Amino acid sequence: MSWRRGGRVRPYQVKTEDAVHLQEAHDLIAVFQQHEGRTRASLDEALNEYVGIGTDYKILRGLIKLLTDRCEFETPIATDPAEIRRAVFLAAKAFHPMTDNEEARASIANEAARELGCVPEMALDNLYADLPENQILSEFETLEAAELLDRYNMAQAQALLYRCEEMRLSVAAQDAVSYRELFAAIKAYRLIHTVKGNAKEGYEIKLNGPVSMFHRSQKYGVQMAVFLPALLTCSNWRMSAVIISKPGGHAQFELDSKQTQLRSHYLKEMPYESPAPAAFEAKWAKYESAWTLLKSNEVIDLGESAFIPDYVLRHPDGRRVYLEILGFWTPQHLKARMEEFAHSGMRNFIIAAWDELRGSREPPARLPPNVITFKRSLDPAIVELTIEKLLSDEE
Repeated sequence: MSWRRGGRVRPYQVKTEDAVHLQEAHDLIAVFQQHEGRTRASLDEALNEYVGIGTDYKILRGLIKLLTDRCEFETPIATDPAEIRRAVFLAAKAFHPMTDNEEARASIANEAARELGCVPEMALDNLYADLPENQILSEFETLEAAELLDRYNMAQAQALLYRCEEMRLSVAAQDAVSYRELFAAIKAYRLIHTVKGNAKEGYEIKLNGPVSMFHRSQKYGVQMAVFLPALLTCSNWRMSAVIISKPGGHAQFELDSKQTQLRSHYLKEMPYESPAPAAFEAKWAKYESAWTLLKSNEVIDLGESAFIPDYVLRHPDGRRVYLEILGFWTPQHLKARMEEFAHSGMRNFIIAAWDELRGSREPPARLPPNVITFKRSLDPAIVELTIEKLLSDEE
């Protein structure tokens, strides 16, 4: 839910100190706590009874969604219900067509139980134990009522970003540690971005939104949404996001680091970790090479733009090559990025583009020697071969 005034849009937010909302949050948390060990159908029935037909049902449903995300539901038996159904249905073939016959029912249960190694009652009672309504709430990660309301407000803001076309961040000049925190957040969620400016004067960062993509936009939208709480842990920034409100219409969603309405629950940590860099590190650790792989904390000035590599590869003779494993990308973005490097004159770098995160169905055109594309995981041997080719071309 959101409201729009003029050319600006804001998410609808509840007052976290409001006594009514606090009581509702407390009540809903209690319902989930009371239903641990019980079926999902029983939980849903209790929640529907609590929500009723009141005017706050949208807010209550939103709170319920957030609480449901903190639940673990399990099928209450060890035997796969699909196997139970297979055994029961095969046994029932001998009695086709079925009638309301208790003797036939008992015979089918006994036959299935013999195959499954269980008692007949278990076979019939758990025939559909894997259906959502029959699953058991095995674990609920509880929280305080005020924290739930904070999560609700954050989720409202995150939902706007699913319709984001473009986000711009203006980052004021600050110390190197603060810069790294912000760039680490952007890199952690593998968002398509361009960086202009320098450390002395600050940076202008443009991030593509999911609406700007033609392929894998839903997955990318999730990444942009979960980036927002990480952004809130950083300092000295202003955000302006273009939100598509209707076909042909758009509005600005604006925030800055001094705002107090939204509270991040990330606490200076990045809950998300892209699998590609972690897999590459593990492979490199087993790979024999003269080059040493180290994580990079540098922000490299390219003149009008900046380069934030993931790694630096060091040779014993002092040579360095920087490596960035792209997150989401498009051929157009990659081409523009290569033009920035060409303009700066920097050559000791490698860009590795994971095809799984290509945000366009358009395949890349001719690639420069600094670019590697990979399907499943980045091969250290290919990286070293690319380094050798780059260095030989310079000689």
